[in-house]
Amino acid sequence: MIVAKTLSDDLIKIIEASHHDPFSILGPHTNQETTTVTLFLPDTSKAWLNNDIVLSRIEGTDLFQWTGNSIDLILPYKVNRLTGSGIPISQVDPYCFPPQLSEFDIHLFSEGKHWHAYRILGAHQQQIDGVDGVLFATWAPSAQRVSVVGGFNSWDGRCHPMRVRGGSGVWELFIPGLTAGDLYKFEIKNQHDGSLHSKMDPYAQQAELRPGTASVVATTSVHQWQDSDWMTKRQGTDWLHQPHSVYEVHLGSWRRNELGAFLTYRDFAEQMVPYVKKMGFTHIELLPITEHPLDISWGYQTTGYFSPTSRFGTPDELRYFIDQCHQNNIGIILDWVPGHFPKDAHGLAKFDGSALYEHADPRQGEHQDWGTLIFNYGRSEVTNFLLSSAFYWLEEFHIDGLRVDAVASMLYLDYSREDGQWIPNQYGGRENLEVIDFLKQMNTVLHKEHPGCLIAAEESTSYPMVSRPAHMGGLGFSMKWNMGWMHDILEYMKEDAIHRRYHHDALTFGLLYAFTENFVLPFSHDEVVHGKKSMLNKMPGDDWQRFANLRLLYTFMFTYPGKKLLFMGSEFAQGTEWNSEQALDWYVLEYPLHKGMQTLVADLNKTYTETPALHVHDFDPHGFEWIDCNDREHSILSYLRKNGNDFVITIFNFTPVPRKNYRIGVPEAGCYEIMLNSDSEFYGGSNFENKLEIVAEKQPWSDRPYSVSLNLPPLAGLVLRKIG
Repeated sequence: MIVAKTLSDDLIKIIEASHHDPFSILGPHTNQETTTVTLFLPDTSKAWLNNDIVLSRIEGTDLFQWTGNSIDLILPYKVNRLTGSGIPISQVDPYCFPPQLSEFDIHLFSEGKHWHAYRILGAHQQQIDGVDGVLFATWAPSAQRVSVVGGFNSWDGRCHPMRVRGGSGVWELFIPGLTAGDLYKFEIKNQHDGSLHSKMDPYAQQAELRPGTASVVATTSVHQWQDSDWMTKRQGTDWLHQPHSVYEVHLGSWRRNELGAFLTYRDFAEQMVPYVKKMGFTHIELLPITEHPLDISWGYQTTGYFSPTSRFGTPDELRYFIDQCHQNNIGIILDWVPGHFPKDAHGLAKFDGSALYEHADPRQGEHQDWGTLIFNYGRSEVTNFLLSSAFYWLEEFHIDGLRVDAVASMLYLDYSREDGQWIPNQYGGRENLEVIDFLKQMNTVLHKEHPGCLIAAEESTSYPMVSRPAHMGGLGFSMKWNMGWMHDILEYMKEDAIHRRYHHDALTFGLLYAFTENFVLPFSHDEVVHGKKSMLNKMPGDDWQRFANLRLLYTFMFTYPGKKLLFMGSEFAQGTEWNSEQALDWYVLEYPLHKGMQTLVADLNKTYTETPALHVHDFDPHGFEWIDCNDREHSILSYLRKNGNDFVITIFNFTPVPRKNYRIGVPEAGCYEIMLNSDSEFYGGSNFENKLEIVAEKQPWSDRPYSVSLNLPPLAGLVLRKIG
């Protein structure tokens, strides 16, 4: 019997769970023809290997050993034991397996070039040497010891310490017998101060339903994708010249079930997909469904960058929803948050006891406004983490694109900071050069590897060339949200009509820069919360005027150069602000004005998607031409949208005064028809008198050889096309 007083320092470190290299002690170790097996087995009264090799306890400890002839031990071997209460347990020893991650994979990850790091890090079901189990791996370079803990070992960090892979900071451990559905975390002991940290897996592909914070060993997907036609078509799609109308959705509050609980991903497939198809939107954009601990964060405080939120079901159920979207010709865009993450103790913050994913200096590493931490984009492993997350959603879930949140906060070192609260870059400037390099790399690689995918930036400043290719000096995004246009037009629409003549430039200013970027025109969730009022209640006037103004605004948006985005509920003019804790006010569709608004949005989508002149040149000045932008006294605008020789005419009356016999110039003689009138009775309008067909007269007007005379409805927009 070996006595405790003769224990080596290594064995003491194993007992104290402080050994940096447990594989150097635990498991089988052969010296010539003799093998010694050492195991640490808390709560064990008796143990043996396989069925016949008895293990001896090291007196006064939970360490067990056997030494014998190497030929007597067959690898991999089982450890059979009895607990202190006499319960038998049998498991293959995790410490009898060699390293599993390849040196090449670890090298790529350390270089920041492993696009599929999610395939090696995290938790993955595997069979090794005929043994089924789960291979765990994580990155924690400041750790003295990392252990896998879970219900399978009573959350005891002494039981399953991991193997460190040289100086890479990567730790791994294959644990036989574990399977999908098992809960786990990483317990990390910091090498500098000995502090313990219980952390979710940054690369976990499934998470426990809140308020639980454990990671879940994900089930291997069995979903059989049926969207090959869509995916093939997407690769060859010229998205620059295609219609793009986005329905932005917060899954938790779109609808609820009869008990007021969340719908499931399958429910969304059955309810949302036919609704969006009927409404004519080309894409659904989901507010972040990456796992997050707090419902009211709307998903923007992400903890699980590879975990679809468990609120609505399993990962395969999400795949089913996306598959159904694609089979119905609806794309899916994911709102993605690579700019910051929350401080929750179980998350990325001080992951290994050090500032690992974040900057250590709060002048670089903390968003004071949001109470969140900023990624350290200067660490290749951190940018690899984010890039791999983007690849994961595009590849594993067939997501069609990403909307990158809060890009302005990433680009500027002094974002929302006073003097002295930020650190300039190496040239003394305010731009975050590491972020710029990361975004360029990310966009270049994603567009190359996934042709047809769309990466849109929510970027609210005048930073140049956001949506221009990286090789031309741009950031490489597909599109950029036009926050300036959104702000200007909403401020204009809030004005009482009698004052709008003094703000006419707000309508026209956007065309000075409309084609400097590939712009999306967004009326998003941010515009209908926090006291900003609903889209309907932003509008001035009585009930009729508010609805008419909103119909006018939507008609203006859907004919204006740029792709379109509308937040859920805005399509039927919900009266109350969006409340993320309850379903939309679907009952208002019982009222004609709300139903009319919904009908108008469906018709606007149909008109926009089926009329090439309204979408082919959304990003190109060749697709736009003013007819008259100077009638500020009457607050009337008119312009052409064009595609080659084809064109449509749009005219907008931003006052409640009907204008009879209002003349505008047109480019060609012939007969014109009104293809859409936001004042139609079908939409709740006044149906102000107008001929369905208007013949152009040879009367020069506004520098054009022909003109037409129209009766302009109050607070309305008209879209005309030439029919002969």
